[in-house]
Amino acid sequence: MNSFKYFLFLVILPLIYLSLYIGASFAQTMSNDDYTVQMGNLNSISGRASGSGKNLTFTSGETGAHLFTGTNYKVRAGFQYINSIIPFTFSISSIFIDFGIINPTTPVTRTNDLTVSFGSAHGYQVTASQNHNLRADATGFDIPPTTCDSGTCTTTTAAAWTSSLVYGFGYRCDNITGTDCDSGFATADFYKQFISSPSAVSVMSSLNVGRNRKGRITYKVNVAGTQPSGLYTNIINYIATATF
Repeated sequence: MNSFKYFLFLVILPLIYLSLYIGASFAQTMSNDDYTVQMGNLNSISGRASGSGKNLTFTSGETGAHLFTGTNYKVRAGFQYINSIIPFTFSISSIFIDFGIINPTTPVTRTNDLTVSFGSAHGYQVTASQNHNLRADATGFDIPPTTCDSGTCTTTTAAAWTSSLVYGFGYRCDNITGTDCDSGFATADFYKQFISSPSAVSVMSSLNVGRNRKGRITYKVNVAGTQPSGLYTNIINYIATATF
């Protein structure tokens, strides 16, 4: 019986940090090999003023900034109403996952936690992708993505994966604090495949502000006795962005 050792490396792409109460807002372009993010002006002027024990935040250039009230409703429109006291932060508990020695038909799981705090008016999302399948660079052999017990799980559809005779690599997300993990993982033992860059899929998201919203990612790998021995690795990219 062959024995295997696999490693999974994870990286956090630079967090896109957005602040709606800076002195002025200007267009920016942020990019890497896979992504380009273009930001336009949020408004013509904005800032924070203080004096005589009072603070004032202001914006200009909005077409519908106002406090609208009526029977059973209240609408606060304008950036001054979302001057957040919660900075947008994203962290991951571990960036190196070691599956150790893996025996055929003996699934191995490992976990790490994603934590997000955000005050954006429209919430946030965390997307995930892999650079390629788990691969032994010395031989070029891959561990393929799992298709789960029924053969139906994909990068966007979760399905049950409990059989030790179903092979591959997959993941799931479980809520630790908050309810931000993708709803496809609501059922225990449901897994998905990682999608390959430059595409990405959402693993956590919310439309509500919050502090320390945490999701636990479980990585699972299982191999057949015919899988060639080797050191298999890949990189998982997580990107956290505020939404508008």
